[in-house]
Amino acid sequence: MTTYNHSLSQYITDLFAQHDKPLQVAWEETPKKGLPSISVKPEEGRFLQFLVKASGTTKALELGTLGGYSGIWIARGLSEGGKLITVEVDPRHAEVARQHFSNAGLFDQVEVRVGDAQLILPELVSDGPFDFIFIDADKPGYPDYYEWAVENTRIGGLIAAHNAFRGGKVLASQYSDELVEIMRVFNQRVAADPRVLSTVYPAGDGTIIAVRIS
Repeated sequence: MTTYNHSLSQYITDLFAQHDKPLQVAWEETPKKGLPSISVKPEEGRFLQFLVKASGTTKALELGTLGGYSGIWIARGLSEGGKLITVEVDPRHAEVARQHFSNAGLFDQVEVRVGDAQLILPELVSDGPFDFIFIDADKPGYPDYYEWAVENTRIGGLIAAHNAFRGGKVLASQYSDELVEIMRVFNQRVAADPRVLSTVYPAGDGTIIAVRIS
């Protein structure tokens, strides 16, 4: 019997993902500064931190910075001397994120690169292979981002991709808009990819988790 619900989500957050001041500032100020209110949930952020720490990550990459909330969680899981590179297409979002990273004492651990990820990714090949890559950007770009990620993640490294559930619409046949269909196809693609061992972390809007095995 499936029992997961909003109350259990809050239970996890209260126990394991409570905000300190920098996280709370990033959580509250991101929408106040005019950015979309689409950050990962606290329990999702904590899970990203857990994955980064458990995998011994020193080289992390994030596609889709927004206000830096998820990036704070990721950077806090890095091994000593580790670095997060995060890519954001909107200069305004990038500036807000830089402020939040600085406020969290992570200025030296996080590099924000501004521009279209499709154009920046070729430049990042020399920074890899990465231990951990988090994809939370434009959904039409997910197939290309994923292929690049598999090629540029070390064996045993992790790839995470947010919004696997698309607000639950991936299950509802009446929803057939482009973005929902993109995520349906993307989820199926990752599930069938023999290069990775994958599943979905079902909190929030669902996060695809894939370990590169070949």
